[in-house]
Amino acid sequence: MTIVKMRINNFRGIKESCLLFPGHTVLVGDNNTGKSTVLEAIDLVLGPERLSRRPVIDEHDFYAGQYLDNEGNPIEIFIEIIIVDLSLEQQRHFRNHLEWWDTVNNVLIDGPPPEATDGDGVVAALRLAFKGSYDVEEDDFIGNTYFMSPEREDGAFDPFGKRDKRLCGFLYLRTLRTGTRALSLERGSLLDIILRLRELRPQMWENVLEQLREVSVASDPDIGISEVLESVQTAVRSLVPIECADAPTMRVSHLTREHLRKIITVFLGTGSLRDNGTEYAAPFHHQGTGTINLLVLSLLSMIAELKQNVIFAMEEPEIATPPHTQKRIINSIISKSAQAIFTSHSPYILEEFIPSHIVVVNRKNGILTGTPALYPPTVKQKIYREEVKRRFCESLLARRVLIVEGKTEYDALPVAAKRLHELLPNEYTTLEGLGIAIINAETDSQVAPLGDYFRRMGKTVFAVFDKQTEESRNNINSATDYAWEAPEKGFENVLVNGSSETALRRYADFLINNNEWPAHLSTIKPTPEKTVEELKTSLKEYFQWAKGSGSAADFLNQCSENEMPTFIVEVLKEIRIISNYSNQPEVLDEASKT
Repeated sequence: MTIVKMRINNFRGIKESCLLFPGHTVLVGDNNTGKSTVLEAIDLVLGPERLSRRPVIDEHDFYAGQYLDNEGNPIEIFIEIIIVDLSLEQQRHFRNHLEWWDTVNNVLIDGPPPEATDGDGVVAALRLAFKGSYDVEEDDFIGNTYFMSPEREDGAFDPFGKRDKRLCGFLYLRTLRTGTRALSLERGSLLDIILRLRELRPQMWENVLEQLREVSVASDPDIGISEVLESVQTAVRSLVPIECADAPTMRVSHLTREHLRKIITVFLGTGSLRDNGTEYAAPFHHQGTGTINLLVLSLLSMIAELKQNVIFAMEEPEIATPPHTQKRIINSIISKSAQAIFTSHSPYILEEFIPSHIVVVNRKNGILTGTPALYPPTVKQKIYREEVKRRFCESLLARRVLIVEGKTEYDALPVAAKRLHELLPNEYTTLEGLGIAIINAETDSQVAPLGDYFRRMGKTVFAVFDKQTEESRNNINSATDYAWEAPEKGFENVLVNGSSETALRRYADFLINNNEWPAHLSTIKPTPEKTVEELKTSLKEYFQWAKGSGSAADFLNQCSENEMPTFIVEVLKEIRIISNYSNQPEVLDEASKT
């Protein structure tokens, strides 16, 4: 299930807006342009618990605070959403309300001919809306959600209820607000949602309430309260029967189940030790903001796995989390959800999206527009990622740093790690997934100084470099925690000599077929007749010429594990072992320095 189109009228700072969503989407723009308002609007339509709040809307939810026009008539807040990619279960449940969406032209098919619904790219769609206004007679604000098809003869629409919304599966994370109740048992909390999805109904309330009823406080005569209560009892008995107001005591509470739901919460260790050596635990919402956010996101991931086909909407997932964690959050949520819609100010999050999925939001005179970023002109797709990364800032916040001596390695190693993770997720992990930032030293003479720099800041430092002199190798080893020396001088040689013939020929064919082979190397253009040694010579020349353009990364991205150079595969495998088991010395010994 994914949102493809949205209309907003007269809601908060948006007088009018029409937005298209290209799938997984990140909304970017200046502060106060309306990014969060868009997510709040989606929540009004799809949020299962949203309409339970009272009031549903108020004066400040209307554009410019105007809920009556100049004639005193109510102004309506109107939010409409079109949803596609419905599961078979959803299509059966909503069968009386389905319409048809043209994915090629991004329009709803309106009316005949009926055969238009059989066209390519036409899919079942659900059109839903929230309508809210001021009720003059009740002097109150009202709002409800509706199916917008079909329209009844009287012009009304069928209500879109809570059960319908739960089947849709929408979750809205307000990063700074959701965390305070995420791990409580309050109705609608994330923990409560997980229990309901697992069909768990903890039968503990009566037992807890009974225990609390038996706890008496202030019964010690020295405190003085019991004496006062006895005086109260004596005074009351002169007015009421003796069996009333009998034996007054002070007890812990008069809690009900609903009270307990709100106050019971999860406690977590804080790392602080009491004098007796035990760890002090505090309510989870007393943890740091970053820890709370990660807890909340972990719960959301669990919900996504339980619900399937879920839509996430999130405000600024980068808040209080370092860059490498931002990447893990985004990739994890995208992989587990039908659609994820974010707002963000982080370049590290933006680089995880293709430009067409980055929607730039602008607002002028109440009109909000959204424009896909697309690829910048003159910038090739394969080097686009380098135009948006801020790797050095990332490295300052990461726990681990990988230093490489050149642009080719800088491009190639993260792509190789990601490719291996895609192919064998249980055996390999992306560098981002390991919390590793990669730094280009630009020359082998700068590897040791950078190693010293990051180690002084308490980072775990890895290094990968070309074959060195003994003195240079010793300098690098002493300045880093873990270092790997290539078997040859020049990463291009490692790449070509270590890769399989199948991968080399496949990549050469790709270059020729796409007219990317440079004209000045036409005399050594790869052909099927060339021997493997001639092929290697040609590709070494090509990679040397294309250094810094991302070609080495492109080559590795089309390789299988067995087709990649053994040196690269083993380095990435050992880095994963070290990162995952950094507190186990016996494992570290197996991945010692070269």
